[in-house]
Amino acid sequence: MPDISNQPRLSRRGFLVASAALSATAVAGCQSDAGAPPTGVGDRDAIAAAEARRPHSGRTVSTTLTAQRTRVDLGGRIADTIAYNDVVPGPLLRASVGDELEVTIRNRLGHATSVHWHGLALRNDMDGASPATRDIADGRDFTYRFSVPHPGTYWAHPHTGLDADTGLYFPVIVDDPNDPGRYDAEWVVMLDDWTDGVGPSPVQIYDRLRMPSGDGRGMPGMGGMPGMHGDGGMGSMGGRDRSPLGGDGGDVDYPLYVVNGRDAQNPSSLRVRPGQRVRIRLINAGSDTAFRVALAGHRMTVTHTDGFPVVPTDVDAVLIGMGERYDVMITARDGVFPLVAAAEGKDASTRAMLVTAGGSPPAPDYAPPELRGRLGTVNSFTAPPEATFDSTPADAELPVELGGSMATYDWTINGRSFTKAQPLTVREGQRVAMTFQNSSMMWHPMHLHGHTFQVLGDDGRPGARKDTLIVLPMQQRRVIFVADNPGTWMLHCHNTYHQEGGMMTSVAYAG
Repeated sequence: MPDISNQPRLSRRGFLVASAALSATAVAGCQSDAGAPPTGVGDRDAIAAAEARRPHSGRTVSTTLTAQRTRVDLGGRIADTIAYNDVVPGPLLRASVGDELEVTIRNRLGHATSVHWHGLALRNDMDGASPATRDIADGRDFTYRFSVPHPGTYWAHPHTGLDADTGLYFPVIVDDPNDPGRYDAEWVVMLDDWTDGVGPSPVQIYDRLRMPSGDGRGMPGMGGMPGMHGDGGMGSMGGRDRSPLGGDGGDVDYPLYVVNGRDAQNPSSLRVRPGQRVRIRLINAGSDTAFRVALAGHRMTVTHTDGFPVVPTDVDAVLIGMGERYDVMITARDGVFPLVAAAEGKDASTRAMLVTAGGSPPAPDYAPPELRGRLGTVNSFTAPPEATFDSTPADAELPVELGGSMATYDWTINGRSFTKAQPLTVREGQRVAMTFQNSSMMWHPMHLHGHTFQVLGDDGRPGARKDTLIVLPMQQRRVIFVADNPGTWMLHCHNTYHQEGGMMTSVAYAG
């Protein structure tokens, strides 16, 4: 991602001028049918009608991204990986509500790829996930075109095989022209667990996990980062036995964890003035790691989760599963402060730096006391009235049982792996209740494409609006959403290896 961390936040007028400049840029490459929606998937008229109902500003934001093999500097360690435009994260894509995105992907990977627009309630035939959208063949170009209906923090990544555990991802920010902002600076922070090019490849990890009694932690080079115990270290705070994830932190201990493509020894940074209000947009782009995130010396006010507002809530740290996003506000103090992302349950961490004055940062393994303070999880937050669905009773019920075993590394939804899945069926206009029942001993961040849902508490009261939800082992979670975006949509665990192992199905609109 180009270094936006040291740039001042654009004024609203400045952003609109920048958007206009982007829209005048010619899109490189020829468009092919390599990513076109396959015939017969979804109701084309219904998809077009849903697109017409979305807001349209009349502006177009255009860009071109080349997906190809490259070498990236992760803070002193060079990784041979794949990335967009040779940078990790890929270039920030920014638009305003109602803008049309026009993004050409040039596939030079040597295999098929796609771009899934994570969290965006876009038109189904541009979702970037098969079968709604065909993958882009090697050597071909494809242009995704769609309007963006909701403001918020989103991101994009491939939906092909194990490519999600590489450098192929980038942030997508959608601004609300009617939002005054009320902050002085912005920090887009992408968290990632990293192995590609510095440790076992994702394919090697998956093959090992699939072996009888396989365990990715036993692979050479897969041990946790050193220096995380003792004075100032993680101690048992990040240990598996005390994890808020209900047990094991994950399947793989990675050789490296990064923030905005940099490790803890050579971190990225944001420089602001003391007293400035900073909006931090946290995105977990990892494949197998939940991060507990805290900013040393600061309390954070959580304002949004997965793009939608919550009642502002003060916390010391937040727990972010793969695919989740949290927006927080802080008032910068005077000094040098690490933003620490602890790999929950894995005794490892990484960091970035908030700098407002001179001084030296603490040691790379420093664990601020805020990590042990009030931890914000999905249960901590509630949507305000304007982001809460009405109280109309559900008229459709979708049971979603999560199953599987580490012994065979087969993962299922409703007893079936993806290749044998039976779609969950809804009708346009229905108010749909979906109940996740986790019958496995692992936690799963469940992601629904093309929609947001409202998390319901044990008492049935509405909580936060989200598109990705951590479901703990042996836990039941109930959510509700409105079937207002016709097509065929994926529902899956956002652990890359669980998804590849079969924990994915589809939600299909009946004709």
